[in-house]
Amino acid sequence: MSHVNAMPTSLTNQLDPTYGDSIHPITGFDLGVFVGDLSFEEDATSDDISLEGLEQELEECQNDDVVANILSKGTKLREYAKGVENDVRQVELDSIQDYIKESDNLVSLHDQIRDCDNILSQMETLLSGFQAEIGSISSEIKSLQEKSMDMGLKLKNRKVAELKLARFVEDIIVPPRMVDVIVDGEVNDEYMRTLEILSKKLKFLEVDPMVKSSKALKDVQPELEKLRQKAVSKVFEFIVQKLYALRKPKTNIQILQQSVLLKYKYVILFLKEHGKEVYIEVRGAYIDTMNKVLSAHFRAYIQALEKLQLDIATSSDLIGVETRGTGLFSRGREPLKNRSAVFALGERINILKEIDQPALIPHIAEASSLKYPYEVLFRSLHKLLMDTATSEYLFCDDFFGEESIFYEIFAGPFAVIDEHFSSILPNCFDAIGVMLMIRIIHQHQLIMSRRRIPCLDSYLDKVNISLWPRFKMVFDMHLNSLRTANVKTLWEDDVHPHYVMRRYAEFTASLIHLNVEYGDGQLELNLERLRMAIDDLLNKLAKTFPKPKLQTVFLINNYDMTIAVLKEAGPEGGKTQLHFEELLKSNSAIYVEELLLEHFGDLIKFVKTRASEDPSSSSEKPITVADVEPLVKDFASRWKAAIELMHKDVITSFSNFLNGMEILRAALTQLLLYYTRLSDCIKRIAGGSALNKDLVSISSIMYEIRKFSRTF
Repeated sequence: MSHVNAMPTSLTNQLDPTYGDSIHPITGFDLGVFVGDLSFEEDATSDDISLEGLEQELEECQNDDVVANILSKGTKLREYAKGVENDVRQVELDSIQDYIKESDNLVSLHDQIRDCDNILSQMETLLSGFQAEIGSISSEIKSLQEKSMDMGLKLKNRKVAELKLARFVEDIIVPPRMVDVIVDGEVNDEYMRTLEILSKKLKFLEVDPMVKSSKALKDVQPELEKLRQKAVSKVFEFIVQKLYALRKPKTNIQILQQSVLLKYKYVILFLKEHGKEVYIEVRGAYIDTMNKVLSAHFRAYIQALEKLQLDIATSSDLIGVETRGTGLFSRGREPLKNRSAVFALGERINILKEIDQPALIPHIAEASSLKYPYEVLFRSLHKLLMDTATSEYLFCDDFFGEESIFYEIFAGPFAVIDEHFSSILPNCFDAIGVMLMIRIIHQHQLIMSRRRIPCLDSYLDKVNISLWPRFKMVFDMHLNSLRTANVKTLWEDDVHPHYVMRRYAEFTASLIHLNVEYGDGQLELNLERLRMAIDDLLNKLAKTFPKPKLQTVFLINNYDMTIAVLKEAGPEGGKTQLHFEELLKSNSAIYVEELLLEHFGDLIKFVKTRASEDPSSSSEKPITVADVEPLVKDFASRWKAAIELMHKDVITSFSNFLNGMEILRAALTQLLLYYTRLSDCIKRIAGGSALNKDLVSISSIMYEIRKFSRTF
């Protein structure tokens, strides 16, 4: 629009008169048409006018509402410009009037602004003063801060110095009270605390290099040395006096150690640190005292136990030694039940169930006139040893802080026990007792392991190592007694179980039972050697009987008894039991045949040799009725009586009724089979039906068999 107002008059006058007609009443102003109709004449009175860019400006104004409105109404630009100029002038005049009306207010506002300016100027001056003062204060605060930091550092250094000095003074000074307690006081709890303070001061002098260069050391060191010597002397006398109390008869050593000596264990530590020579002397005095006291205690206990010992076996109490050969006078005073314990374990196994029970009190047992097998005394002795050793080991570790002291103390008790054991073991011929002692030692090793006390490991190993060779020697004596046994002196004209076989069965069952939880392969091998020896001896004894039947009965009775004993000991018979069961089975079958041959020999011989022949075959000598008729009539006439005789024979032959009836039933069953084969053979013979009236029915024989089965 500014371009329109500035347009020269000559240009306006040259506009086409058809300008107004170019506005379409409906479509409005068309800028393109208008621009296309512009024509300009050169105005000599004006400067050159450049219309470059006019078209672009008009296009830009095309969207302007005011310009478009002017052009659409056909208003001339000059008139419109004049109208606008007049409007502007009027607005200017109105504004002037408004300013004139507000002149008083403007003057008042000006005065207020000037007053404010003065006030702000004063404030500026005041704030400038404040700023200067604050700057001065800031420098003072900074100076104070530096002084404060310097003072803090000095204070820190002085506190450190004071702390070190205080410690130094505290550690090096000798309080009068400490001197009084060390020199004149009794050894009690306060004395122990004072000893700790003295020990701390002595260590301070030795360890801290700063002390060695201090002048205070020259004043204090002589006094501390005097106190050390006095304290060492005093506690030495005190502790030796306490150690002498251990030597008094009937003193409970454990109670004295726990309630008295342990209260003063710091005395030992003090001597170890500040009086080494005196400590060695105290240590030696304690070792010597306890060595003698414990050795005397164990010697007295062993002597008391020896009075309670029950002798179980001698060198002649062996499996293969004849009973009569030992003589009645040599063992006449000993109860018979003790002799059975040589081979049978019996109630002796209970010692393993009572492994951790308290040790025997000898005078109580002696007052009750009780006697015990050696393994009972052995367990009590080692139970006492374990408890004493455990207590002493823990005390030495706590009181002296040295485990090695224990071994020096117990050198004496070990020697006493070894001496006793060395006298007992060579005279021990009780193989079961030795094996029980081996198992007891094993259980004691487990107990010490659970206690986590290793002090008896080597000793228990040594005892175990000494027991095994003795067991092997006694076992070999039993084995050799079987191998070298005199069959003539051992033989008895009796088919019942032999006492040698019973000894073997009980002895084997005992050792098998003691090996259940251990599975010792060497012991199993020795038992196998023993079984082979008894097999050989038993067969020799059986052959001494004149009749084969008696030999078989003798073997069956012995095998049956052995199996019964092995089963009584427990279900652990293993290979040994299976071996004898096989022998019993095979010999029972032999006896059945011998028994039947005795009563029905002709019948059995015929059945075995000719019953399987075919009578219709063209053999040289076929079976005829005449061949079998005597057999049939003989059986019919006496079969019941023969069975009764067999029954009586079995009853008298076998000591085990159940086993005898089992054999009888097997014999009757076998007889039934033989007679059935005979009956079948008769049916195939020509004219054999003539013997039917003499044949005994199978049902009759079965009835008799069932009668004995009911008895069984």
